[in-house]
Amino acid sequence: MHLDLSLLPQLAEIHKKLMSGYHISEQDFALWTELDAQEEAYSALFSALGNQLKRDSRGYFYFDADDATVTMGKISRLFALTIFALVEHFSDKGLDPLRALFDTEIDHEILSNILQQQYHLFEQLEVFSATDLKREVANRMLRHGFAKAQGDNFKLLPPIYRYLDALMAVDAVTEQEESADV
Repeated sequence: MHLDLSLLPQLAEIHKKLMSGYHISEQDFALWTELDAQEEAYSALFSALGNQLKRDSRGYFYFDADDATVTMGKISRLFALTIFALVEHFSDKGLDPLRALFDTEIDHEILSNILQQQYHLFEQLEVFSATDLKREVANRMLRHGFAKAQGDNFKLLPPIYRYLDALMAVDAVTEQEESADV
């Protein structure tokens, strides 16, 4: 396949973001539009460079990474725990957790509540306050395209589905194991 790089004017910026672990979603209008229009060319180019471009039908692109570092492992665990805690928080309030995840601005009060509800789990990951939670999780979610800033608060974006999918898979395995034990 012959690639005309002049058709990929955002190549450097897209590559830089994806290599850093950023998830490009529709909120990143210029980058998203170019990836959407030139997906085949980008996929071929990135594949030749040793990266696999993934497109999720729920509205985002990312590089599939098999070799997560120890640091990324901790970050992923913090993201997963935060999403789990938010789902529990919204469910306890009688809200549709999926809708609330994407419609609610996550503020200091919500972070405080989920930390309090799941303190024993956050403590294992060295998060002891809502300020720690914002610094360790929210700021990283912003940097990786999982959330967008709303003043001092943040809103979750479609790449969060990667964690929701993982949580659902864990839940399904747990249910299967419990059924087998009966």
